[in-house]
Amino acid sequence: MSSISAGDRAYILLLSIFIGCITIASVLANKIITVFGLFVPAGVLAYSITFICTDVISEIWGRERANTTILGGFVALVAVLFLVQLSLAWPKAPFWDNDTAFQSVLGATSRIIVASFIAYLVSQYHDVWAFHFWKRITNQRHLWLRNNLSTAVSQFLDSFIFITIAFYGVMPIGSLIVGQWIVKMAIAALDTPVVYAIVYLVRRKCGVYTENVSRATV
Repeated sequence: MSSISAGDRAYILLLSIFIGCITIASVLANKIITVFGLFVPAGVLAYSITFICTDVISEIWGRERANTTILGGFVALVAVLFLVQLSLAWPKAPFWDNDTAFQSVLGATSRIIVASFIAYLVSQYHDVWAFHFWKRITNQRHLWLRNNLSTAVSQFLDSFIFITIAFYGVMPIGSLIVGQWIVKMAIAALDTPVVYAIVYLVRRKCGVYTENVSRATV
């Protein structure tokens, strides 16, 4: 029986973080928080982490593996939506008195998850496409540039689509879209060293080199 390689372990870990963040972000988004005067859904940090994962996976394992990761996240969201709806419909125990709060939070989560479906597919697939577009343009160099350029447009698409579908008619969507995009871009700028560090560790420590990337091109 063959053992799991260090590279496979690294990918499984990144995939686990990706799916965990994409699913919990839909629940956290029920709360609107203030970040330096900007109003954003509380799931913004968890969702921003998913772009770190896909950028690292794109850089190390290539576009096909990144797209497979996105598909896995979508399946996880569908499963979460089903389980949330099932829990909402299931009769409560007679001694449990928190059903109103439960319905209030997870009932709104269902709309948020539907918004996440659309925003997620558009933004994540665009991010992978743009990342590899800039990777070709830069001749596989300047990871910081393709990381930020691909994320900038993808995060705007995600913010616009998600906020519009999730909160239209309930909250002022204009300020939420702008606030979320600005915060996401700030996170994206700060996460560039994190992307470099993870790529370095996976390549140097796990020995994963793909897409004709040599050791001199890290």
